[in-house]
Amino acid sequence: MKRQVIRVEPLSTYLEKWKAPTSAVTRHGETIYVSGFPPFDMETGEIVDAPLERQTEIVLEQMKLCLETAGSSLDNVLKCNVYCTSIEQFGIVNAIYARYFPKDPPARIFVCVAAWPGHFDIEIDCVAAVQVLRPRAAHAPSQSAVSN
Repeated sequence: MKRQVIRVEPLSTYLEKWKAPTSAVTRHGETIYVSGFPPFDMETGEIVDAPLERQTEIVLEQMKLCLETAGSSLDNVLKCNVYCTSIEQFGIVNAIYARYFPKDPPARIFVCVAAWPGHFDIEIDCVAAVQVLRPRAAHAPSQSAVSN
């Protein structure tokens, strides 16, 4: 089975402008892999200069857009990797993260990173399952319906 690259606009275009050798989303079978993104302004593609609280909301909204574009949702996220420039911000990130995953949150790690190649403080990537709609089973005709 070959992997499928899924474009998510405008995020895929913004990644190209940054010359980032990555895809917004890849899919293999029933699994979706969503890249981490800086907190992009969805209108301009510039990185938003905002407090960490707002940056966290933006990257989670971007993740949600990627998941929905790929046929999934936040409810199907299996694992998140949170990368933040300050461990002191752990509580702030958790408070916002909990709003997006209020019940049965996915597995997660929180990694403190030194810096990014831009002025921002957080990225979150994830792995999710595809939401598969199963066709209803067709009922076999009864024996009496088959015979005359």
